Amino acid sequence: MDSSSPVALRTAADEPGSGDVTIVRSEAIGRTAPGSGSRRWQRARRASVPYLFLAPFLVGFAVFMIFPLIYAFDLSLYRTKIVGGKSFVGLENYAKVLGDSSFWEGVRNVLTFGLIQIPIMLGVALIAALLLDSVVIRGKTIFRLGFFLPFAVPSVVAALMWGYMYGQAFGPIAQISRAVGITPPEFLTSGTIIPALANISTWQFAGYNMLIMFAALQAIPHELYEAARVDGASGIQVATRVKIPLIGPAIVLTAIFSVIGTLQLFNEPSVLRAVSPTIIPPNFTPNLYVYNLAFTNRQFDYAAAVSFGLALVTAVLSSLVLFVVYRRQSLR
Repeated sequence: MDSSSPVALRTAADEPGSGDVTIVRSEAIGRTAPGSGSRRWQRARRASVPYLFLAPFLVGFAVFMIFPLIYAFDLSLYRTKIVGGKSFVGLENYAKVLGDSSFWEGVRNVLTFGLIQIPIMLGVALIAALLLDSVVIRGKTIFRLGFFLPFAVPSVVAALMWGYMYGQAFGPIAQISRAVGITPPEFLTSGTIIPALANISTWQFAGYNMLIMFAALQAIPHELYEAARVDGASGIQVATRVKIPLIGPAIVLTAIFSVIGTLQLFNEPSVLRAVSPTIIPPNFTPNLYVYNLAFTNRQFDYAAAVSFGLALVTAVLSSLVLFVVYRRQSLR
């Protein structure tokens, strides 16, 4: 009998002095249980490896995102007065936000800003991505780097740079206009401040969105382009009927990012407010309004409620964009 079998027979020949057949358990049974436990431990250890790699992110996310949100929500449920101190008011601060004209005026400003800036920025990014993916552009690496470079400039620095260029007294645009005998254009007025801010954001973020679209274009099989050319499609038809429909998810992604970034507009108006305080009031954008409530008026509890109101508006508008896009796709 095989020595590895669970049961082994010992005969009289194996043990002198005994004519009976002795049934003895093999040591293989004793070795089975420890082996299975070791395999279970190895499987559990392998399953825990991804969570060990995720642990630093989860800890940072909890410390810098979850806990501050919980603290801010708890703060928004109270109201602090000079006389009477801190008192619990429940959702009263949120009811106040719903009727706060300063908050809704800021929301209206950023929506106007987004209606101007987002289509222009995504259009420029899409054209640049299509040019990079075509055979027309030479030196694509330099072109891609030059187009993406403004994204590496901090938004505060970009606002300072464009604020200098917009200046009526010392800006280069005004100086060139005077040199050729033209009245310098006014960029920082009540009627031009939003387009001026949209220009800064477009200059800075078009390259970032271009890279997302260009990466999506690189994933399209080139056999589709060849098939379209065999059918007689021109370069423009290939771009409009093959490339753009296939990178639709990437365009939607950039649109969602742009909507979120638009509602969080803060650095550019905050910097330009120093040179045009009457044109950019403290509530020009919701984030600027929250900043002034918290650090100028010391209304931290109400500022927290306004922040959650802005988050709700952002979630609703982002969901609306997704709904409209996928609704149109389902109707095709």
